[in-house]
Amino acid sequence: MSTDFLVSDPLPTVTPVASTPAVTFTSGGETLLGVLHVPAGPGPHPIAVLLHGFPGNERNFDLAQALRRAGYAALVFHYRGSWGVGGSWSWRNVLDDAARVAAAVREREFCSTHRLDPGKVAVVGHSLGGFAALMAAAADAAVGAVVSVAGFDFGAAASLSRADPAQRSAYVEDWDGELLPLRGTSGEALVAEMEAAGQAWSLARLAPRLADRPVLLIGTGRDPVTPAELHHRPLVAAYRAHPVGRLEDRVFPTDHALSDHRLELARTIVDFIGRHLRTSS
Repeated sequence: MSTDFLVSDPLPTVTPVASTPAVTFTSGGETLLGVLHVPAGPGPHPIAVLLHGFPGNERNFDLAQALRRAGYAALVFHYRGSWGVGGSWSWRNVLDDAARVAAAVREREFCSTHRLDPGKVAVVGHSLGGFAALMAAAADAAVGAVVSVAGFDFGAAASLSRADPAQRSAYVEDWDGELLPLRGTSGEALVAEMEAAGQAWSLARLAPRLADRPVLLIGTGRDPVTPAELHHRPLVAAYRAHPVGRLEDRVFPTDHALSDHRLELARTIVDFIGRHLRTSS
């Protein structure tokens, strides 16, 4: 696949032209705010739903733009209780919102309005969003491909938290420090919710439901938030053992936000999605 999507814009003579409409979705009685990056051309365009992490300082708009240049519609949105959206923040609400939006982008009116292909949907998530992406794909067979970038494995973290009081306190302290853009929660509440879910939120347990799906797991080698030894390598091993037949994995030597590997990250994701959800225009 060409990497021209990284350096060149589509010709202005292509119609319909590219656009970036604000869009909304309803989940749990609240209105979620999103931005859809629609490519030029008649489509119908495959769709990539981008799921940001906790609290969402890195929203991956660069990936959305790269995906659009490659011919994919790319959606970025906020979960309940975050960045001005109504409702309360919780891990459960994130999972429900991710599942709702992944279904909503396939609805007939939404696809007709924005020239989208409801049969070609990928879910791409970072950190908490990587967890949510894998959970959403496992629960929804219509998701055609899934990418987790520095995904946070809540099942593994719950086990560690229960076994090590110092680690539990560190989670509470760290999460308390990220609450400014959020509403309706606390570090203690979030740790308690994670521990209550326990192994129900283990990503390894999703292997049977992802066995026939293209899955890309990207780990980070200099990352204290989701260290590969806890959140990436055991998951890769579990998926290979099942096996998840179309699993691909990479570890980039970078930090949690992949700060100095954004172009390589974009190339990797666009190439992966391109091999499984080819554009039709």
